Amino acid sequence: MLRRVIIVVAGALALILGGHRLLPELGGFTPVLESLLPWLGAAIPILLVGALFTRSWRVIVAALLPAVVWGVMFGPALLNAPPGGPSDISVATINVGVANSASGQAVMAVAKDRDLIAAQELTGGGPAAKALDQHFPYHYQVSTVGLWSRFPLVGARKVDIGLAWTRALRAVVKTPKGELTVYVMHLASARPGQTAQRDETLRHARKIIDRDDSENLLLLGDLNTATTDRKRSGLVPPLSDAQQEAGTGFGFTWPSSFPVTRPDHILYRGLTATSAGVEQATGSDHRAAVASLRL
Repeated sequence: MLRRVIIVVAGALALILGGHRLLPELGGFTPVLESLLPWLGAAIPILLVGALFTRSWRVIVAALLPAVVWGVMFGPALLNAPPGGPSDISVATINVGVANSASGQAVMAVAKDRDLIAAQELTGGGPAAKALDQHFPYHYQVSTVGLWSRFPLVGARKVDIGLAWTRALRAVVKTPKGELTVYVMHLASARPGQTAQRDETLRHARKIIDRDDSENLLLLGDLNTATTDRKRSGLVPPLSDAQQEAGTGFGFTWPSSFPVTRPDHILYRGLTATSAGVEQATGSDHRAAVASLRL
């Protein structure tokens, strides 16, 4: 009985890992499951121990199958090394947490030596905005999202992503190496059975990116879609992901106490990512995503 259970569970796990994009969305449940996809690997050691207990080579091979699939899918992220080299701009994006009384400390913890900071869940005149205003000479905030820069901003404006209130902006940053178009977005949330609005904001984001002919472009923010979520394929490609290209590990950012997924992203085109990572953000339920890039 134990042998049969291990074989069935191992086969099902391998199929879910390798063929997750073929599964029906089940009313929005499957995309949320995909957000936690790497964690399905936690079952593999249990299967292997059980297989060894049976002393059956057939069962052991079956238990190794999901391990191989998991390794092929996620091994490169764990083994990846930042390319390094010179960079022209250092950026960060952080969801400060709307109820975070320490949001000023949160943003300043990641602002040191950064050229651009994108923030979400801001309050008007709140501690995060006040702290960043004092640290950066240029900024633009609309509703609950904002962008702070060491370099001049031109043409800053709000952007419609299909929500009832503004949660996105666009600005052109005048860097010493040339112009850089930056979008800051906070897309709708995704929960089991409740992904329709998030999916709609993702479609809006893709249309916006497609219509923008800027050579160098950054998309920063809480996109509420994990790296392994099937819906993120609408943005990557055509954009590249700084964490995937120049980070080490999964770069999980939420929840901050024990991150299990990555809704916060630094996406780009026309640039080269040289390093990427995650940093603590005091009091927020998100960690900050950071990266250095070359224009």
